[in-house]
Amino acid sequence: MIRRALVVIVIIVIAYAAYEWITFPNVVELKQGFPKTTSFMEIRRAELRAEGKDDTLQYMPVPYGWISPYLRRGVLVAEDNGFYEHSGVDTQAMREALERDWKRKKITHGGSTITQQLAKNLYLSPSRNPLRKIREYFITMALERHLTKKRILELYLNVVEMGERVYGAEAASQFYFHKPASALSPREAALLAGCLPNPQVMVASEPDKRLRARQRMILARLRRWGYLVESEVLTEKKPEAPPQTDTALQQTPPSDTASPAPTVTETTTTTETTTTETTDTTQTTPVTTTTSPPP
Repeated sequence: MIRRALVVIVIIVIAYAAYEWITFPNVVELKQGFPKTTSFMEIRRAELRAEGKDDTLQYMPVPYGWISPYLRRGVLVAEDNGFYEHSGVDTQAMREALERDWKRKKITHGGSTITQQLAKNLYLSPSRNPLRKIREYFITMALERHLTKKRILELYLNVVEMGERVYGAEAASQFYFHKPASALSPREAALLAGCLPNPQVMVASEPDKRLRARQRMILARLRRWGYLVESEVLTEKKPEAPPQTDTALQQTPPSDTASPAPTVTETTTTTETTTTETTDTTQTTPVTTTTSPPP
């Protein structure tokens, strides 16, 4: 009886391993272009259709250089401070999250890196099933092995949910602030970065006390780490011009140097020179799904 049970278990394990191998995503395809959709987007579309609603989502992927450095860095300090140091999984953060869960007697989402969140958004579901977490781990390792850190961050900023039906930095910037993601101010960027733990509850258009607290925390971290100058936040003026029209936005793509960010050294270096983030651009052509591509 025991032997028969062991045989059954071995067969199940082998079958599951074969299924995982066959269905494992080809992350190499992500080196170029942007995905037309993601697992999270398709789940949301299915939910909307089940409710009898229109399933249109706002998703406007743009290159890394078209996203304000304020938002890029704001997401890092809010979501994954050790992004450039870890290899996909932050074991220390996971250990701390497990300790918090043990004390609270419940499971939370803490401890996930940006790479893990990207893997989940692209291919998986919000489920906390242990098997899903195992699959997430291997996809995370594949992403880190085949893509650069910059590319991983670029993809994450373009596919992460930033509001009801709103996915990615460009769509969120246009929806909430009526401007391209390259033109986001420090406060606007911190507001968007702050909503990421739960964008359907913490909404940028109607920030609650928790979101305002996260916004202040992100701005404080940016200032403390030298990414922002104190005066830029304290003396920031409200825009006087009305929101740009679609026609006005159809101009030459902005570069990092067009953003109001100060020149800050990127963590990626070569043996001869240090590459600054404000001059870093990408050659990727944006792909759009439900809406026309941004300027």
